[in-house]
Amino acid sequence: LIHQPYGDVFGSWRAMQELYKAGKIKAIGVANFHPDRVMDLIANSGFTPAINQIETHPFHQQIETQKFLQENNVQIQSWGPFAEGKNNIFQNEVLTGIGKKYNKTAAQVILRSLTQRGVIVIPKSVRKERMKENFNIFDFELSTEDMKNIESLNTNESLFFDHRNPVMVKSLSEYKIH
Repeated sequence: LIHQPYGDVFGSWRAMQELYKAGKIKAIGVANFHPDRVMDLIANSGFTPAINQIETHPFHQQIETQKFLQENNVQIQSWGPFAEGKNNIFQNEVLTGIGKKYNKTAAQVILRSLTQRGVIVIPKSVRKERMKENFNIFDFELSTEDMKNIESLNTNESLFFDHRNPVMVKSLSEYKIH
């Protein structure tokens, strides 16, 4: 993955394409690319990323971005599906209320809702019991009403930072790999 849409993106993308075409890697993709950056990459390289890994969780659901990605054959993948615990996500009344209906935790409801939407999730956990819990989401399906209630939590704003803020871009550019 190209982790951010800054720097020599096209040079990195060409190098990754060469590795892909040589059979040395199975897929290439991007992370944190807004739709305009994804389209710029596709239009100017002739090569579509397999995946775009973006902040996606109940408070920032990326619904329009997901539609754009689907239309352009790019799979959406969530980084931070649990919003790193922000906004008291694991005690959120909507999520815990839905969880009670299915005898599931708020975390399981979050993962199920994203998976049900077609979002790939890779939840972070260091505890074995949480890892097991995270896998136990395929024995139930959220109703349309449940999904709408979860959608009501969407703020359409990052809980971390704006990738289009010039100050943030400058800060990120200071972490160049040499």
